[in-house]
Amino acid sequence: MSASFSADFRMPAEWLPHARTWMAWPLSEPVYGDTLAAGRSEHAAVAREIAKFEPVTMVYDPNAGDGVEQLRDLPNLTLLELPLDDSWLRDTGPTFVTGEDGSVAGIDWTFDGWGGLHPANNDAAIAERILRAAGVRRFGSDMVFEGGALSIDDAGTVLTTRQCFEHRTRDGGPTSEEFEAELKARLGARKIIWLERTLEGDSTNGHVDVVAAFTSPGHVVVQISEDFDDPDYDNLLNNLTILEQETDADGRPLTVHKIVAPPVSRNPDGSRRMLSYINFYIVNGGVVVPQYGMDETDAAAIGVLQNLFPDRRVVGVMTPTVADAGGNIHCITQQQPKGALSDA
Repeated sequence: MSASFSADFRMPAEWLPHARTWMAWPLSEPVYGDTLAAGRSEHAAVAREIAKFEPVTMVYDPNAGDGVEQLRDLPNLTLLELPLDDSWLRDTGPTFVTGEDGSVAGIDWTFDGWGGLHPANNDAAIAERILRAAGVRRFGSDMVFEGGALSIDDAGTVLTTRQCFEHRTRDGGPTSEEFEAELKARLGARKIIWLERTLEGDSTNGHVDVVAAFTSPGHVVVQISEDFDDPDYDNLLNNLTILEQETDADGRPLTVHKIVAPPVSRNPDGSRRMLSYINFYIVNGGVVVPQYGMDETDAAAIGVLQNLFPDRRVVGVMTPTVADAGGNIHCITQQQPKGALSDA
């Protein structure tokens, strides 16, 4: 059941200890089309890699679970039947928070299918169903928002984009001040840093997790382009400039690290492929990073992240099909932090 929100709760950073990772099995023909089998194979590969570091719960729709049985006997992975529309659990699932007493709860944002882009009847309810299955308290929010639209540094600072805010409120909704106030209240944050936009053709309309992410308090990694002909060259440079001039919630300048984007690649219809190395996922003892078969930039991204996470094992997983569907490893995962289960 839902509970009144408490200011004692805050969202812990992704690099703090997890109890488990939540994922969802792909089922959407509109998203994957004739690449659905390949998308499922890549989801399975990501799940297998994460399960080497921490428990994984894979949610699957009982009417569209073809192929999920391959994971049933995988060590450290459990399957859970729940109705789904799509598999981007970073956005549809709950944003987990922890209380001062160590209890775990979840924020259930209002989900509208990324502004009506896709059906959302089941996915609008999946966060509440996951929280019930996890046995943790639910805090609802009337604000349309998704987990992929934020990165948090565990020191009171949140990173998001104006593109996402403006798209979600195009037909009315909170002002930017009200938006900031809700994020601060729900996440326990004290400062919002606004980037302008993400990548050309971003179907999420502005999720920050394809262009920038905190890696530790005071440190953020951004994707840049070294191709002057890249339509996003100036945009990515602008993101870098904003962050180099910003401070965290305590007024300390940020240390900004750079990852070079993969070469621009386009689909047959001319649309840009959503290739990002920033859409990595931090797990207990590791970091799981998208790879695209582009040897030079793939290896360089792994190297940058290994330097940023010297005490973790950084591993790459080939996920070009997930990228072509509009997201990547961070988009298909959601961390549940370690802590005491609160009363549901």
